[in-house]
Amino acid sequence: MNDELPAAAPEPGPARPAAPDPAEYDTERNAAARARGLAAPYIAGGRDPDPEAGLQEERRYLRLLLIMVGVIIAAGFVLGILANVISVMTAG
Repeated sequence: MNDELPAAAPEPGPARPAAPDPAEYDTERNAAARARGLAAPYIAGGRDPDPEAGLQEERRYLRLLLIMVGVIIAAGFVLGILANVISVMTAG
């Protein structure tokens, strides 16, 4: 029988940074990052984890925008009518 202890596994050294993947270098995101002059060919971000909240906010802002446009157009008509009424009253 062998009374020797089994050799211990070598301890892992510090992790080497992964080599860049040449196929991923020219992806659209990386090309955009390089065009902006970023040091790394990566733009942080990704998919929205809760898209429904963002869509709900966009719908609210769309309604607000449509209301504001409607008020501006209606105000033009109202001011035009008032100007005509005032001009008719002062001329007559």
